[in-house]
Amino acid sequence: MSGTRIKRAKAPPRRPARAPKKRKTVKTSRVNALLNALPVSPATLQRAANWTIGLSLAALVAVGAHATGVTAKINEEWAQAVGRAGFQVRKVEVVGADRIDRLKVYDIALAQKDRSMAAVDLEGVRDDLMHYGWIKDARVSRRLPDTLVVDIVERQPAAIWQHGGKLSLIDKTGIVLEPVTVATMPDLPLLIGPNANQRAQDLDRLLASASSLRELLAGATWVGNRRWDLRFRSGETLSLPEGEMPAKEALAKFAHMDGANRLLGRGILRFDMRDPSRFVLRLPHEGQVAPAQLEDARAAADAVAAGTASEG
Repeated sequence: MSGTRIKRAKAPPRRPARAPKKRKTVKTSRVNALLNALPVSPATLQRAANWTIGLSLAALVAVGAHATGVTAKINEEWAQAVGRAGFQVRKVEVVGADRIDRLKVYDIALAQKDRSMAAVDLEGVRDDLMHYGWIKDARVSRRLPDTLVVDIVERQPAAIWQHGGKLSLIDKTGIVLEPVTVATMPDLPLLIGPNANQRAQDLDRLLASASSLRELLAGATWVGNRRWDLRFRSGETLSLPEGEMPAKEALAKFAHMDGANRLLGRGILRFDMRDPSRFVLRLPHEGQVAPAQLEDARAAADAVAAGTASEG
């Protein structure tokens, strides 16, 4: 037994040790490259980011405060504190008012529920004033410690509108300024008929084509919502055709004929130019006017007839 040799198993061959993996170099990201390319320092960028975050948070807080009514409560307390300090509306100064009722302006300006100078809604006061016909424009400002200054631009009256048995003063655009009575009517043209006030600018353009007749006009009636009848101070009525251009041409022609033959003031009752091919005159009947006036009216009609024949 002692001579027996024991064979030992051969050890498995050793595997060669793997070489350690090389760590890949971390490349600079595109964002870092872009930031590095900016002409500002990283510290400045960090401050900007901090401000942006801070402002965003402040905005969120403000929105939340407004939604929950906290902002309104703070503003109310601030306004009350200002009022208790003596800054309350006690006076209203009106500038530029001539025809307008100043008491009406005072009532509108002092209608604010809160008289604290900090709580007065200047734009709201202006909006209320702009509903008053006389006011074309208005500016409202504070003058500390206790005065509201109301600077007004008034509309200018241009005519009187008669409709539905009522008389109203209007400006050149047809805005109603205030009611008037026969006793208080100013010496202005009288516009008669539904929507006649809305046609005031049309009438003004019409009269521009015959300026010599403007001062002789007593009033005008908007007939059937389509044409004008003009009434002169001397008592005659001129019926014009429909349409802006036909009416202008007819009125210019009438002004020329009046300049040549003196038609107005001679007793003729009506001139009818609704038909462009005809010029119709309505004379008074015998006994309706004095004989001399009737004769003068007939002479005027003859002169017109002769002038029309010569033109033909």
